[in-house]
Amino acid sequence: MTQNVKPTRSELMILKKKIKLAKSGYNLLKKKRDGLILDFFEILKEAKTLRGELTQLYIEANNKMNMARALESDIKIQSIAMASNSEPEITLDTKNIMGVVVPRIGGEKIIKNEKQRGYGLINVSSAVNESAKAYEKVIQKVVQAAEAETSMKKLLEEIEKTKRRVNALEFEVIPKMENVQAFIKLRLEEMDRENIFRMKRIKA
Repeated sequence: MTQNVKPTRSELMILKKKIKLAKSGYNLLKKKRDGLILDFFEILKEAKTLRGELTQLYIEANNKMNMARALESDIKIQSIAMASNSEPEITLDTKNIMGVVVPRIGGEKIIKNEKQRGYGLINVSSAVNESAKAYEKVIQKVVQAAEAETSMKKLLEEIEKTKRRVNALEFEVIPKMENVQAFIKLRLEEMDRENIFRMKRIKA
């Protein structure tokens, strides 16, 4: 890299500015990386909680479905399920976490009442209603977990990208520029000594 460098004072000044700028960028990227890592672990903690809650809700929903199947035939339960005329509305939006755009996933009309489910209370056991409500809670929790999982993935991608840039600056870009800076300083000192020696010879 030093082969094509002009050992001049103007080049040294330009290089000093570049090194200062690179170090400033390095510090900013380090802060961003550290902030992203903190946010990632916060969401990871949330995601683990949601996974646990989702597992528990799913177990409860299955238990309630088994109870409903003990009271109603499978054909009747399927007919009741097909009678539902209200579908959940999933909304997609975005939010910003330290410059990273992550999804905001919401859900409406997930938890319904008996009327919204499209069947009457007549000839429908409370066990069926409880089972339906339990699975609606599962869907609601899936939506929440999906937001956390997707946010984690986006943050992890940005963390890796930022780490690569930090490492490139720390171990490649800045050291190379500092080596060139040292080379220019050395050459300028040599040139100064040569000039002094030349001047002394002229005077002699």
